Amino acid sequence: MEAWLWSLLETLSLPQYGLSTVFVVAFISATLLPMGSEPVLFGLVKLNPELFWPAILVATVGNTLGGVVSWAMGYGAHQAIDKARGSSTHVKALDWLERFGPKACLLSWLPAVGDPLCAVAGWLKFPLLPCMLYMAIGKFLRYLVMTAALLWLLPGDWLSVG
Repeated sequence: MEAWLWSLLETLSLPQYGLSTVFVVAFISATLLPMGSEPVLFGLVKLNPELFWPAILVATVGNTLGGVVSWAMGYGAHQAIDKARGSSTHVKALDWLERFGPKACLLSWLPAVGDPLCAVAGWLKFPLLPCMLYMAIGKFLRYLVMTAALLWLLPGDWLSVG
């Protein structure tokens, strides 16, 4: 079993598969599905250090596009509920978020809060392009800091099979 798993990990870490794997996992993890993309990104970069910047950028794009899907889900839900009710729906608890506008999407990198925040931005009908820009900035900084910190904290050949 261990040999099979190692073989799978080696295959997925190859540059021709690794970046697409990072993209798919980052995209899915930015939706409301509970999944983390950081281990996949870190594993690829640890096995292929020359892919540090491409992997960071691919993860950022995938995660940002996943955030856009969450935004669209929130926007669509708001439209559907407004249509069903025949009136505008608004939750007063979200008033504070409206003060920040699309800039609130900078916090889309936060665990447990970030993905729903993108959906709420869509619900509040924040403009997509500024939201996407702020999502990308926040997610890029998260991937950059987390991957660099893990590479610094876990130096050496800790992934080798005994």
